[in-house]
Amino acid sequence: MPTHSETRPLPYTAQQMYDLVADVAKYPEFLPWCAAARIRRSYAAGEGQVMEADLVISFKVFRERFGSRVTLFDAHKRIDTEYLDGPFKYMRSDWEFEDTDDGCNVSFHVDFEFKNAVLQGIIGVVFNEAMHRIVRAFEQRAEALYG
Repeated sequence: MPTHSETRPLPYTAQQMYDLVADVAKYPEFLPWCAAARIRRSYAAGEGQVMEADLVISFKVFRERFGSRVTLFDAHKRIDTEYLDGPFKYMRSDWEFEDTDDGCNVSFHVDFEFKNAVLQGIIGVVFNEAMHRIVRAFEQRAEALYG
């Protein structure tokens, strides 16, 4: 049941970072271990816009597809993700973006558990480094797009 939370100050606007994270279809271009992304469907729901998306994660000998429901709350600059199907018992993550005088603060939290104990064990060993690499990949993408 790995979890990871962090808040990073970045020299970009909250809107820029929100737009970058919301663009799930582009994840394979810059996210480590993300081999493919597909938006199944998109629709409005309450205050948010919902995307149901598939990501293919490739790590060493493992290649897994999982589906998630990504809810975009543009007015609040928040993105919530919940697991639909694939190799997890459960998975939840959220992003929040807040403007500051020097750019914005980006807060990220993820909590998940794999169904497969072997995969869970492998991920457990490298989990913290993997999360830092993923967050760095978003930062590097922002630098490439907005820097």
